[in-house]
Amino acid sequence: MTLPSRSEIVLYTRDGCHLCDETRAMLQGLLEDRATRGLRAATVREQDIAADPELERAFFTAIPVLEAGGRRLELATSPSAIRRFLAETLDGVMA
Repeated sequence: MTLPSRSEIVLYTRDGCHLCDETRAMLQGLLEDRATRGLRAATVREQDIAADPELERAFFTAIPVLEAGGRRLELATSPSAIRRFLAETLDGVMA
């Protein structure tokens, strides 16, 4: 079975969230590392929770949040947790 070459990861953020800024940088670095190792690639789409009252209610205390492949990682601030999330969602590896 051939997997699609790219997947989408949604990063839920809001303006002024320093944790979101840190997660954005970590995520980009981890995705670049995956690419250099020939692993499945992904694009990142940011979603500002302030633009949607429903998202703001759902994620206000949980951002930064990553979502991909029907899975979600709330308070995505740990490089090891993000790496595991990428392996699970992009490679199907269950840790």
